[in-house]
Amino acid sequence: MVNPVHLRTLLEVTRLGSFAAAASRLGYTASAVSQQMSALERDTGVHLFQRSARSVVPTEAATVMARHAAKVLTDIEALMAAASKTHDTTSQELRLGIFPSLATYVLPRILKNPAWKGLGIDLRVSVAEPAQTIQGLRTGGDLDVALVYQVGQSGLAWPHTINRQWIGDDNFRVVLPSGWGFRTDAKVAADHLSDMPWIMHHPGTSDATVIERLFASCNLHPRVVAYSDDFHASLEMTAAGLGAALVPELALRHRPAGVVVLDVPEIRLARNVFALLINDKKTARVQLFVDLLADTLGSLGSSDK
Repeated sequence: MVNPVHLRTLLEVTRLGSFAAAASRLGYTASAVSQQMSALERDTGVHLFQRSARSVVPTEAATVMARHAAKVLTDIEALMAAASKTHDTTSQELRLGIFPSLATYVLPRILKNPAWKGLGIDLRVSVAEPAQTIQGLRTGGDLDVALVYQVGQSGLAWPHTINRQWIGDDNFRVVLPSGWGFRTDAKVAADHLSDMPWIMHHPGTSDATVIERLFASCNLHPRVVAYSDDFHASLEMTAAGLGAALVPELALRHRPAGVVVLDVPEIRLARNVFALLINDKKTARVQLFVDLLADTLGSLGSSDK
């Protein structure tokens, strides 16, 4: 299945002649545009660009595909316009549940993206943790789509009538106070961190259980000095020198001064981000919104590399 968001990006790349110019026009990074075009090549099995260190040149296949993509995207817009008229409205209301860090760092980028304005969606947002958000999807609930995360195989459950779509991963990173003598991105073995004070998730939560098992498998038995499920609070306490912490990359986008991020090879853990959609609410517009969300989350990850 070809992603319409990637087709729109292809049009801008072929029109403007570079990944960087297309990225600026669409609100992505050049790296994110490159990743989208690579994904489009994989999905279609067609070589679209001749790449060199200084330029990208569309192949004849890319030019042909772009010409047809313009018609496909026009047809999609016509489809959505027709659907809007059927419902006697120019927009579709979408009641969205979303967890805090995605609402803070990803949703605003979508709302500023020119592609968002063309979707014709009237958004209603509820910011809450996944367990609470999923309740809003149940029969008679007040949500149409829930954006949630799982850590490992942690225990979230949702009705069988819900469609689940993977959006991306939000990787956890180990952070320490800068005064402890480590440099950012230093590679450190987990056993070197065992005797340090740690800020951990509250015991008994599914996230905490997964993290505790991971630490135990690394023979890492932290000396706990604080419990916190608020990543911003954890980062501020780390910056103040209280202890080390494990926080996701999204939260690190507003990393306070005095925090060092380490590379600990034994500690590889991510929040897997999913969109949960009520089947009869999964329209073309909603799918385009979910695709835009996935690309925006991916572009944030690529901009950090």
